[in-house]
Amino acid sequence: MDAYRFFIGDGAVVLIERALPEGCRDETVIRECHDMFMKTYKENLNKKAAPYEGIPELLDELTRRQLRLCVLSNKPHELTIQTMHEKFSTWQFDMVLGQRDNIPKKPDPAGAIEIAEYLTIAPSDVLYLGDTAVDMKTAASAGMVPVGALWGFRDRDELLKSGAKQLIDTPLELIGLLE
Repeated sequence: MDAYRFFIGDGAVVLIERALPEGCRDETVIRECHDMFMKTYKENLNKKAAPYEGIPELLDELTRRQLRLCVLSNKPHELTIQTMHEKFSTWQFDMVLGQRDNIPKKPDPAGAIEIAEYLTIAPSDVLYLGDTAVDMKTAASAGMVPVGALWGFRDRDELLKSGAKQLIDTPLELIGLLE
């Protein structure tokens, strides 16, 4: 389980490649594993999922301040939408984007730039909160302000090396950055 957190962040296919023994990483095995993974993932989506401690309070405060909220994920788009509907319907998000066939996955900045354009906000005025190197690289390459969440999947060193301009230990520390 400790190793698993380093497999995620670049989409399901890469997760599977990283999890498989090196001698089993051919296209056929990866495709079969991916098909099984997606079937199981869809059947169990959100059964044990819950927001991190402090996230509901952060979302309440950001909403109270009338800040615009968006989500960008490497999870499949339809499953990202479903998760947001099932777990985060209390809050309004201006845009929720998962992985789509016509947009390269993170760390490519295309999805992040799409969000900034939709919001009509300069990328340099967007605070991008994430918990992986992929997130920090996405934010940096989009020209956004990368903020690393230390309660997530990666540690301080990895987030800093990947471009984090700020690190926060708890969700509500984000409010201090806004002030």
